[in-house]
Amino acid sequence: MPYTTLIDTATLNAHLHDPDWVIVDCRFNLMEPEAGRRAYRENHLPGARYAHLNDDLSGPITLTTGRHPLPDPARLAQRLGAWGISQDTQVVAYDDLGGMLAAARLWWLLRWVGHDAVAVLDGGLAAWLAAGLALTTEPPIAPLTRFDARPDDQLWLTAAQVQALPPENLVLDARGAARYRGEMEPVDPVAGHIPGAVNLPTEGHLTPEGGFLPTAMLRARFEAALQGRPPAAVVHSCGSGVTACHNLLAMEVAGLRGSRLYSGSWSEWIRDPRRPIATGSAVT
Repeated sequence: MPYTTLIDTATLNAHLHDPDWVIVDCRFNLMEPEAGRRAYRENHLPGARYAHLNDDLSGPITLTTGRHPLPDPARLAQRLGAWGISQDTQVVAYDDLGGMLAAARLWWLLRWVGHDAVAVLDGGLAAWLAAGLALTTEPPIAPLTRFDARPDDQLWLTAAQVQALPPENLVLDARGAARYRGEMEPVDPVAGHIPGAVNLPTEGHLTPEGGFLPTAMLRARFEAALQGRPPAAVVHSCGSGVTACHNLLAMEVAGLRGSRLYSGSWSEWIRDPRRPIATGSAVT
């Protein structure tokens, strides 16, 4: 059976030399975009390829998009093939933030283009090191293969679709509480949140060590926010459609399947001054 949400360090270590498995290092720093690439060159999990959030996992920014638009599916497929990923590959993504950033983004992108055999390393790089497992500086041997993208555009929403959502839907905002309330905004030019959105910060899904909370705890956390709504009523948002993927992954880990992504998120929402903006805490 493929791994489709999380994978632990022992299982991944047992498959390090499996030719049908590919590991992807997704470390990235929003404030220093080349930091992750430098860290990868210094050391990484054996055999890991490197995926850069801006260059590999996002498309070009335009006057109407957010900071991390979805990549062109054909271009993404070409990159996946260059990493040796085909439809038969088990992919494992990791970062150094417990999957809160680009590892969850790659997980969602692969599902979007029709590949379910993808999991995030639970606890990320920190868990690997805590288990006493080795890193390397050796570049991977990545045999070129073909990946056929079959994007499912029912998995994400446009800004117009979000604006037209009926009241029974729920937008979950993955950003920190201060950014959501509009008290501060270190990245985007406008502070606040989408009216009606409920705040559920990504870091609340993780243990102090950086691994995901137990399934029952995750489920209780989301069910409190959903207030009886089905998972399919949920749309995830964040600053640019990246950390929202972590919330979507956490829901899947909790057994709450079927939520969707607002890919443009806050940084796209504020591009059009006609779209409404809210501040403070939401009333649910």
